[in-house]
Amino acid sequence: MSSTKRIQGKLFRGEADGDTGSDPAKPGSLTIDIPTSTLQTKSVQPLKALKVTEGVEVANDAPEGRYTVPYRDRLLRRLGSEYRGAERYRLEADRKKEVHWKKWGPYLSDRQWATVREDYSHNGDAWNHFPHEHARSRAYRWGEDGIAGVSDNHQRVCLGLSLWNGEDRILKERLFGVTGHQGNHGEDAKELYWYLDSTPTHSYMKFLYKYPQKAYPYEDLVNESQARGRDVPEFEILDTDAFDDNRYWDVFVEYAKDEEDASNVYARITAYNRGPDPATLHILPQFWFPNTWSWSESKQPAPQMSANGNCIIAKHHSLGTYHLYCLPSPPPLDPNNPNGIDDADSVEPELIFTENNTNFYRLYGGLNQTRHVKDAFHDHIIPSHGRDCDEGVKTGIHIRRRTHDNSSDEEEQGPRTPFPYGPTFVNPAQKGTKSAAHYTFKDVPPNGGCAVVRLKLTPTPPSANDPTLDDEGLFDEVIEDRREEADEFYNSLTMGAVTDDLKQIMRQALGGMLWTKQHYQFIQKQWLSGDPLQPPPPPERKHVRNKDWPHMHAADILSMPDKWEYPFFAAWDTAFHCIPLAVVDPAFAKKQLDVLTREWYMKPDGQIPAYEWNFGDVNPPVHAWATFRVFKIERKLHGREDLPFLERVFQKLLLNFTWWVNRKDTSGQNVFEGGFLGLDNIGVFNRSEPLPTGGKLRQADGTAWMAFYCLNMLSIALELAKHNPVYEDIASKFFEHFIFIADAMTYKIGEDEQSLWNDEDGMYYDVIQFSPGHSMQLPVRSLVGLIPLYATIVLEPATINRVPGFKKRMEWFIDNRPEVSARNMANMRVPGKGERRLLALADKDRLVKILENMLDEDEFLSEHGIRSLSKKHKDQPWGMDVDGNRHEVGYWPGDSMSGMFGGNSNWRGPIWLAVNFLLIESLQRFYQYYGDEVQVECPTGSGEYMNLVEVAEEIQHRIIHIFGRDVDGRRSTNGGNNVLDHDPHFRDYVWFYEFFHGDDGRGLGASHQTGWSGLVAYHILQSGATCRLPKTPKTPRSLARHYFDESVDTMSAAEGDDLLSAFSAMERNTLGDISPDAL
Repeated sequence: MSSTKRIQGKLFRGEADGDTGSDPAKPGSLTIDIPTSTLQTKSVQPLKALKVTEGVEVANDAPEGRYTVPYRDRLLRRLGSEYRGAERYRLEADRKKEVHWKKWGPYLSDRQWATVREDYSHNGDAWNHFPHEHARSRAYRWGEDGIAGVSDNHQRVCLGLSLWNGEDRILKERLFGVTGHQGNHGEDAKELYWYLDSTPTHSYMKFLYKYPQKAYPYEDLVNESQARGRDVPEFEILDTDAFDDNRYWDVFVEYAKDEEDASNVYARITAYNRGPDPATLHILPQFWFPNTWSWSESKQPAPQMSANGNCIIAKHHSLGTYHLYCLPSPPPLDPNNPNGIDDADSVEPELIFTENNTNFYRLYGGLNQTRHVKDAFHDHIIPSHGRDCDEGVKTGIHIRRRTHDNSSDEEEQGPRTPFPYGPTFVNPAQKGTKSAAHYTFKDVPPNGGCAVVRLKLTPTPPSANDPTLDDEGLFDEVIEDRREEADEFYNSLTMGAVTDDLKQIMRQALGGMLWTKQHYQFIQKQWLSGDPLQPPPPPERKHVRNKDWPHMHAADILSMPDKWEYPFFAAWDTAFHCIPLAVVDPAFAKKQLDVLTREWYMKPDGQIPAYEWNFGDVNPPVHAWATFRVFKIERKLHGREDLPFLERVFQKLLLNFTWWVNRKDTSGQNVFEGGFLGLDNIGVFNRSEPLPTGGKLRQADGTAWMAFYCLNMLSIALELAKHNPVYEDIASKFFEHFIFIADAMTYKIGEDEQSLWNDEDGMYYDVIQFSPGHSMQLPVRSLVGLIPLYATIVLEPATINRVPGFKKRMEWFIDNRPEVSARNMANMRVPGKGERRLLALADKDRLVKILENMLDEDEFLSEHGIRSLSKKHKDQPWGMDVDGNRHEVGYWPGDSMSGMFGGNSNWRGPIWLAVNFLLIESLQRFYQYYGDEVQVECPTGSGEYMNLVEVAEEIQHRIIHIFGRDVDGRRSTNGGNNVLDHDPHFRDYVWFYEFFHGDDGRGLGASHQTGWSGLVAYHILQSGATCRLPKTPKTPRSLARHYFDESVDTMSAAEGDDLLSAFSAMERNTLGDISPDAL
């Protein structure tokens, strides 16, 4: 069997080595061979006798650069017992700054248009100022977008996919969706794409885009979305006829890096015709420099691209010279006649060039400064697109500005590039700042016919005679080797008998989180003032948003919530992202937490920026929790204590904590307001605005969040005190501050006391204080009443004994301030399991009462996790009339039915994984203290009692069931869609939505928010081995002892020269115990 056929068989049929049979493909695998070029200059032959070169086995007649032994096996021989996998080896080299493995990655946004950064309007209407219709013609100022795009870590040059099906009026070069004004539930991507795989160093990445063969229904999607009300589901691309009869392309994009050279990037684009008839597809990988020259004068030479044969040469003053080799492609392959291409001609790419400059003429009827502009490829390839401008030149008629229906007709303001229009679309001299390799695959056979494009991005010049450019077998071997190393990496994470389906979900979740990195640039001073080479922005703009953040100077690789719907960082999202990210790449997770507290992000007064729509909004204070959690995960999994990281972030969080105390506790009584606190529409009133009733809102969740913040700062201080006793005093400060906040859950109004706790209902509620002696609870049974459970930590006796100063102060406070330390919190005097001490807002009685409500399936407990609002409010909404207006909260399990906060998220019933995650961890911590002493009925009324760690596991399993395939082959997240559940080309791919329906678990909101919904990967790693299939009977429970193992050996047990024993040992070393107790 030839090497090429072996690779093709393994990659596309799932065959083992030596298997030449034609068994049906495994579910979810691709089903045909990759075509190879008939113009290969080097054939791929089986390798014969071996020789040893520097200890590496190669064949005597092997082509130059060809090894017979995979890289991971050679690395294993080199490292011996220290081998932990090829990808972990790269991570370690990157961490030590020996090799910059993350220099190239998926750092393009999925949407740069209609972002705050590109908005230079007078009124802050980002959606209309820079609509999708402008994106192909208008140069971006602050970033770039693309389909499956990659760039260097400073985004100096970009590579992305574009396509044309012969029917669309524009090239498909970026993802489309409706804007916040057009969607019936706010902005929403209207595309089918999946992030399928990525390693932490991006040594291997895989992406899937589904592209219709008929004209893309842009107008239908906009018009129908605008016509729908908030009480009906969103109109999606699968609701149109765009994919009828399977007339679409599956376009897979893979990237791989050389085994030991981070600067060499291989790209393979594989397109499959799923339709019943032959079809033609244009594939145009685009390679371009972001426009940095239209905004201000630069002393550096302008970047330049040019052609040399089938190579695009890109020269940049700081990046250096890179070459994009665009290899000839084999003709399309017919799956029913795989040998029928031998005499066919290869597909040669047409290299085309233009300038990445705004087409001022097309957009505004103005003049262009250069003859070739950003949208030239549309004009060059699509006759109808170029005809409009061409006719305008001939007649002298100005083409009217094209926008979506909602676009304003007013004069455009802000960054524009006054360029004159010229008669030629692309530059015949083959040079410019934007380029593409245009491949045309005609009549690709139906039902799985395949076309392939191969590219290599490298600093290596053509004179180096790179064998992978001539031998497609070698080229594909690189990609296949990196994919197998990705298998090795992810297989090493799972523990126990986790099903293949859950492993796939976990891998897509983590891969998606790694794909949703983005180069985020925002320099507030320049953004607000405008650029020297551009007209000044309208003066009103200085007062629209973020004027109080002149120090903001962001230019970093950041983790995004969703690179289309939320292509900007969000501080509290970031904290949750870092938990699963820390499992695969603790260095990147730490960087995310560290950078948001640096002086170019954090305000001098200590406030952490929320997100670009309003940096001054207030999100829950979860940064300290995430910081300590990431520190402990790295310590557990890698045996490293990064104390400088912990101390550095802690010092900055002291400023942030002080900001909270000074700004959000206006009365000085330790009762915190905070505003909406990330929970958007959860309250009766908009909690970010003055109450229509008058008075002051005393927030149960705001106060509980601060208690939670206190306890996490206390935990960090105690950790640092092990190494520096100075921190004992700081730990005492946070201990006492927590007790004062706990005491404030019952506050005085004159001589009377009012509590945020309602003992009859067994819930915490917000309270409106109208005046001294006059206040009322707002009896809305929501997540607000569950958040006080978060404020829980367990102090180990060994920890307390190591900090005698803290211990002495704690015991003095308990003995001498009983009026404060003995109410509104658990009894600290009584040791629990293992002589531990408990600090918690909820004592045992309150805990049991809250859980009785939380675990009631008619209230909070759904089949898919904990709802954000009790289902009781479906029949019993609560509200009040104020000045003739009704303010009411009812149970909305799906999308929001109001426009509050844009209407694109809903906290009145759906399930949100981030807040569920904190509830699960709280139950695990309570179990550390109470052990089996506390047993609760789960579900309430079922007659089945569980200890608290079993309850936590039950909730974890219900969350996993959102994504897992049930006995009927359905996933709850797909909402009963037959195509997504059963079509063999869809069923194995999972979307990680922003939130989930409170009754049936279907996905809602942003469809690719792998950010905090990627937490499901953590749940699978922690309890997937004991998770039953959805909709199957429960098995008898046993205590999940793996939660509380004292130690887990994560090092290889290899001995001697037995490579197999070493490799097997490495594979057996899994994530291990990542529960709070073990960490």
